[in-house]
Amino acid sequence: MSSTPDPQPMRWTKSTHSGGDGGQCIEWAPDHARATGEFLVRDSKDPNGPRLALTRAGFAGLVQFAKRHG
Repeated sequence: MSSTPDPQPMRWTKSTHSGGDGGQCIEWAPDHARATGEFLVRDSKDPNGPRLALTRAGFAGLVQFAKRHG
């Protein structure tokens, strides 16, 4: 059985809490989160690197942390 590649690449969005200087940026995949409930996060400087998969509650906690410490 072979799998077919996804016809559309995953859309990533930069966090509004990332620094504007291009240094400390994270991105997340909102369409993937809506479709699966899995919140993927990655380092924008390393788009092919590892991804962190979070639950809705875990992602909300990350956003709150960024607001407090950003």
